[in-house]
Amino acid sequence: MPKVPSSSPSASPDAPDTGALPASYEAGLQELEQLVTELESGQLPLDQLLGSYQRGAALLAFCRDKLQAVEDQIKVLDAGSLKVWAAE
Repeated sequence: MPKVPSSSPSASPDAPDTGALPASYEAGLQELEQLVTELESGQLPLDQLLGSYQRGAALLAFCRDKLQAVEDQIKVLDAGSLKVWAAE
């Protein structure tokens, strides 16, 4: 019986790289919006659809982490409590 490798097969050449993170929150958000548009189009082949979904999940986590880091910095600047912001 052949031995099945424990790692997943390598991604196809058309699949996005889920490892490289964007340089900024804005770049990540822009790429995420583009991926959502492509996913919603329904025109991607199945293997590329899966790769795009995985990349989108990675980008979503990246953006959430960036936002959480900014919120944590604001808490420090405001002595540990968030203040309600009122538009002027």
